[in-house]
Amino acid sequence: MIEIHGFAAPRFAAVKDAFAANFEDAEEVGARFSLVEAGETVVDLWGGHADRARTRPFAEDTLTPVFSTTKALAALMVARLVDQGRLAYDQAVAEVWPEFGQAGKAGVTVEDALSHQAGLSGVPDEMDPSLWFDWDAICARIAATAPIWPPRTASGYGPSTMGYIAGEIFRRIDGRTIGRALAEDVCRPLDLDIWIGLPDSEHARCADMIRPKGLPKFGEVNAATRAAFLTPWAAAGGRGQAEWRRAELPSANGHATALSLARLAGALADGGWLDGEVVLSPALIAEAARERIRGQDMVLPYVVAWGAGFLRNDPVLIWGPGLQTFGHAGWGGSCLFVDPEQRLGGAYVMNRQSAELIGDLRSRRLIEAAYGAL
Repeated sequence: MIEIHGFAAPRFAAVKDAFAANFEDAEEVGARFSLVEAGETVVDLWGGHADRARTRPFAEDTLTPVFSTTKALAALMVARLVDQGRLAYDQAVAEVWPEFGQAGKAGVTVEDALSHQAGLSGVPDEMDPSLWFDWDAICARIAATAPIWPPRTASGYGPSTMGYIAGEIFRRIDGRTIGRALAEDVCRPLDLDIWIGLPDSEHARCADMIRPKGLPKFGEVNAATRAAFLTPWAAAGGRGQAEWRRAELPSANGHATALSLARLAGALADGGWLDGEVVLSPALIAEAARERIRGQDMVLPYVVAWGAGFLRNDPVLIWGPGLQTFGHAGWGGSCLFVDPEQRLGGAYVMNRQSAELIGDLRSRRLIEAAYGAL
């Protein structure tokens, strides 16, 4: 019997039951689920083990890699530039990053790129997977890559490329990396335990990830899917875990606690305020989440709707019933979601990964229990 730590407000008792059930019948190893309603933390539960050998407890300060949930953080940082009047979503990427305009991409806008409409689901031509650790080199490679399909005709999820495009747009305007700016402008002032680029001093707090036994179901494989997921160089590799943790990969290697992610999501669900500071204005929250495209994704085997870097809940309904809910999911099960109608923000992290691309059974169970209490 796994001991469950933390708390759930009395009306969310069913969430605690669901959290315990994940350990009993869903092969959970270590996990945390947090929920913030109208600025108040109403659920914060954790339990299990942080390591494969099950000797180290999953603790209140355990950091978990959240993979593509990191993209929500990248989208937020770009949205802050728009909020500050330093960037426009309908601005051509090439205006701030001239090299990006190569190979038929001169007309691709910031919102096209963030909503996975640039035709760049991956890098189709062979390269060393360690190139993802060389920021300037991989950005040059992405800039020189021709679209795999005509931009703005469909979305095609870019599991690695999107974060670099967002990050280079940010760097060209601000001068700092997204990870550094996230730390300096958001996380340190607001006491959020969220990182893109994890210092060596924090590595001992990290949970070991237990990878799934099989690959996700991609549906019909095409050139966009192959570039996104199915080449040996589709994701960063070849440098070891420590270097992966300390690198800034704004698509895929954020580390966080569920509580900090939920506090940030809760702020976006409640007008943008967190501890007396504005994370993002209400107008920009709505604009960042606004639907840019809807339809069958070229890479994901789903009909999806994308905002400016955020996945919208409608039509997939993976984070409760709200049609205005948005967020992002990460490989293996993590997620962050924002429901402005219910003023609700939540996050789930875990260390045993499933093969689901989005809508992991464990997080669905928790979120359904949460909405059942509203």
